[in-house]
Amino acid sequence: MKTIIVGGGQAGLALSYFLTKQAHEHVVLERAAQAGSAWRDRWDSFTFVTPNNMTELPGLKSPGDPDGYLARDEIVAYFEQYARTFDLPVRYNVRMTAVEPAAAGYRVHVADGTTLEAENVVIATGLFQRPKIPVCGAKLPDDIVQLHSMHYRNPENLPSGAVLVVGSGQSGCQIAEELYQSGRQVYLAVSVMARVPRRYRGYDAFYWADKIGMLDRTPDKLPSPKAKFAGNPQVSGAHGGHNLNLHQFARDGVTLLGHVQDVRDGKLILAPDLRDSLTKTDQLEAQFLKAVDNYIEAHQPGLPTEDVPQLRDAYDQPEMLALDLQAAGIHSVVWATGFAFDYNLVKLPVTDDDGFPITQRGVTAYPGLYFIGMPYLFKQKSGLVGGVGEDAEYLAAHIIASRAG
Repeated sequence: MKTIIVGGGQAGLALSYFLTKQAHEHVVLERAAQAGSAWRDRWDSFTFVTPNNMTELPGLKSPGDPDGYLARDEIVAYFEQYARTFDLPVRYNVRMTAVEPAAAGYRVHVADGTTLEAENVVIATGLFQRPKIPVCGAKLPDDIVQLHSMHYRNPENLPSGAVLVVGSGQSGCQIAEELYQSGRQVYLAVSVMARVPRRYRGYDAFYWADKIGMLDRTPDKLPSPKAKFAGNPQVSGAHGGHNLNLHQFARDGVTLLGHVQDVRDGKLILAPDLRDSLTKTDQLEAQFLKAVDNYIEAHQPGLPTEDVPQLRDAYDQPEMLALDLQAAGIHSVVWATGFAFDYNLVKLPVTDDDGFPITQRGVTAYPGLYFIGMPYLFKQKSGLVGGVGEDAEYLAAHIIASRAG
């Protein structure tokens, strides 16, 4: 075998598309039974944040309104259609356990005891590898149901009573919004997270993010190496797309909290950083709007101006240092705390101290070993459905040229 791609999500499929076009022998190994498993496992109302015209894999237009947003089942159907349309060599229900050097390249071990060998191996296992739950979760009272956001489905999926959502990125805010709009009392533990309006001056926020260069940022343009792990801005594609704003949440009755630091005797111990987080989030939105305005002035003069409402409601909420879970009536906790990388599959020293792959645009120091599908492997958009194609085309060319494919 010339090339094995480990993972059949957006990155693996996009790379397979370019290798197939070049008649390069390869196989995509996917541990799930169907395409799009990472998206298939999302909650019932999950909707992409990027508009359809920016959510396309190479060679196949996204279905529906170009300015709309794909819902979960539409996303899955698109991935399935993609694999069928280009007759990509995907094998499902194949769980890999190890990738190690071999005489002719690499050996891939499979859970059923079989092994495969290839000149090249590409790790395309995606963003959502291992749910992160803080260690203090183990201290929660036994009668509280707790689950990670990847296991949340809908409000009826949770026991009656108030809900604590931990994490104010896109997932946490979207889940919290759905819960309180269903009539639940919601407590939301927040952190510093960027916020952008869904649309501004006639265009989607992601249109502007692309125009001002945010999506093309490379790691060297970030303030620190850890900045590449920042969550995506608060915004939603659900129900046709709309703003997410913690001040609106407060106006609607959500109780906002600072960081969860610990759990002691049935009480959450909270950091006194709520107002600081709110302030920084407000500032990040202002910076985004200013950058867009500057771009418009230079490149698209004449667009109508727009004033984005500056809400302040969340600043009126008291800064809580502890929360008695029983007294608050909280019977469930949703951990919207992201995912951890896990590349233990690769039996070579290929990650840095943060667990992130060490590469030059996805190419490791080990000939024939590659990574694809993570933000900032090359650019910020390297982890997006609509951005991974650029990396896939580059790696396909590298594979074919360097190994005489």
